Amino acid sequence: MNENERQVRQITQKSDDFAKWYVEIVQKAELADYTPMKGMMVIRPHGYAVWENIQRALDLRIKATGHVNAYFPLFIPESFLKKEAEHVKGFSPEVAWVTIGGKEELEEKLAVRPTSEAIIGHMYAKWIKSWRDLPLLINQWANIVRWEKVTRPFLRTTEFLWQEGHTCHETAEEGEAETLKILGLYKEFCETELAIPVLSGRKSLSEKFAGASMTYAIEALMSDGKALQMGTSHNLGQHFSKAFDIKFEDRSQTLQYVWQTSWGMTTRTIGALIMVHGDDSGLRFPPRIAPVQVMVVPISIGNWRESVLPVAQAAVEGLRSAGVRASIDAREEATPGWKFSEYEMRGVPLRIEIGPRDIKAGQAVLVRRDTKAKETVPLASLTSRVPVLLESIQAGLMAQARAFLEANIRDASDYQGFKDILENQRGFVRAPWCGGEACEDRIKTETMATIRVIPIDGDEEKTPGPCVACGGKGQTVAYFARAY
Repeated sequence: MNENERQVRQITQKSDDFAKWYVEIVQKAELADYTPMKGMMVIRPHGYAVWENIQRALDLRIKATGHVNAYFPLFIPESFLKKEAEHVKGFSPEVAWVTIGGKEELEEKLAVRPTSEAIIGHMYAKWIKSWRDLPLLINQWANIVRWEKVTRPFLRTTEFLWQEGHTCHETAEEGEAETLKILGLYKEFCETELAIPVLSGRKSLSEKFAGASMTYAIEALMSDGKALQMGTSHNLGQHFSKAFDIKFEDRSQTLQYVWQTSWGMTTRTIGALIMVHGDDSGLRFPPRIAPVQVMVVPISIGNWRESVLPVAQAAVEGLRSAGVRASIDAREEATPGWKFSEYEMRGVPLRIEIGPRDIKAGQAVLVRRDTKAKETVPLASLTSRVPVLLESIQAGLMAQARAFLEANIRDASDYQGFKDILENQRGFVRAPWCGGEACEDRIKTETMATIRVIPIDGDEEKTPGPCVACGGKGQTVAYFARAY
C-alpha cells in the first residue's frame, strides 16, 4: 500500500456508512468543526471560502434582478412575532430567547432571529407610503438561529448563514411573478454554479412556510438517495402586510395592503456539494465555486528548488493572470504523494504536477479530480488548456449528477409499489395524489416520505391517475422522497 492509498483509506467508504463518511469529509477536508455548544459549528477557512464563492455568484444574480442589500437587527421583540399567529406557531419550538440584558431583566423578551419577516414588516410599514415606493426589493445576508434538536454540520445547525429576500409589490400578480422569478434564479444558480440539478415546484399546503400563501422550492437528490431542499421562495400574499399594517396609496389614491414575498438559500448548499459530488477519496468541487481551482505541485527531487520551483511559480502566476484561482504547494516536509491525496480530499478540481523530467520536456502533467484522468500539456499552453479543462470538469460533474437524478426518479401507480421503491431503491417517487392531507399524513407516517415538490408546469400535473395512497381521484402528480 503506497502513501496515497493510506491517506484515502482513512475515509469511511460511502457505501459502508454514508453518515459517517459525510462527517469525516467535513472534518478532514477542514470545512467545519464542532464547538462546545451543541448543534453549533465553526466554518473553517476552506469551508468559508466556498461560502464566499457561493455568496458572490448568488449576490450578482440577485442584484442583476434589481434587488439591493440591507441589514436588519438580529433581535426581534416578542410582540412582533406574535402579530402573525400562523408564523409564530410555526417557529415557536425553534426560537431562542434573550430575557436578560447585562444584569437587568428585559421588559420584553427578544427572539434571536429565526427569520426576519416580523422585523422587516415593521420597518416596511414606516418606509412605504405610495405606489411610487413599490416594488421594494431588498435582500440581506445574515445569520439565523433555530434551536434544532438533531443537527449535522451544514445540513441542520442551530446557527447558520443565509440570504433572505423580502419584497413588496402593488398587485398579487406582481408578487407571484417575483416568487417564480426567484425560484427560477435559484434553479439556474444551482445547476450553473454548483453543478447540482434540481426539481422545482410548489410545496403542499402542510409543508409551506408558516404564514405564506404558497411556498415554492427546489429539491436536489443526494447520492444516498435522500432529497435535500436547496432553496425556497414564498408568496406571502397580504398576511404580513395586514399584520404589520404595510399600506400604500394606490394609483387611484385608495389605501391598499402590499403583496409580499420572501425567499432564501443557506449554507446547507455546502452540505449538498459534499453529498452530491463527493467520493471515497474526498470532495469534488465544481470549479466555479472551488476555493482553489488548480493546485500546482512541484516534484521535490534533486535540486528542485533551483530547477523546478521557479518554473512552477511562473506557471501559477500565468494561470492567475488568466483568471484562474491557482495555488502552489512548495512545502518540503510533505511528499508529493501526500500532497496528491490532500488535494483530492479537499476537492481541488485540477492538479498540475511539474518535475525535473517535465522541465526538460517543457511540459506539465494535468490530473482531473472528477475522473482522475491525466494528460500531458506543454508549459506554454497551460493558460489556454486549463480554462477549457475546468469547464469540462464543471460540465462533467453536472452530467454525472443529472444522470443520477434521472435514473432515480421512479413512477408508482399503487401504494405497495410506492413503498417498495422507497424501501429498496430510494430516490424520488413520482405519483398521483388526491390533494388530501390525510393521504399525505399517512404516507409520511408509514414511509417517512414527504411531498418534496408538486410540478407547476408541463403536462404531468394535468392528467394524474388515481391517488397512490387512497385510490381516489388524483388531483396532481407529486414528487415524494425521504429527505434531510
